[in-house]
Amino acid sequence: MVNAMIRIHVDEDKCIGAGHCVRASAKVFDQRDDDGIVVLLVGETGNELEPELRKAERLCPSQAIRIEITQGAGSSQSKQEAG
Repeated sequence: MVNAMIRIHVDEDKCIGAGHCVRASAKVFDQRDDDGIVVLLVGETGNELEPELRKAERLCPSQAIRIEITQGAGSSQSKQEAG
């Protein structure tokens, strides 16, 4: 995938604080100290993090994570995997 970018979306209202996302990709996700709800550290990244982002999306028990892969000029593919 040349020049692909990945946008990461999280839904804090769905998040239950399980922490699977942080274990899958600590470069992108963290958790709030008070309640464990997901904190997005990076909203967009290159495709080098795609495997760990897909894993985080797949492992999220509340399906609070969605990744969107943007390819080239204005084209995008939304991907949400049930976990």
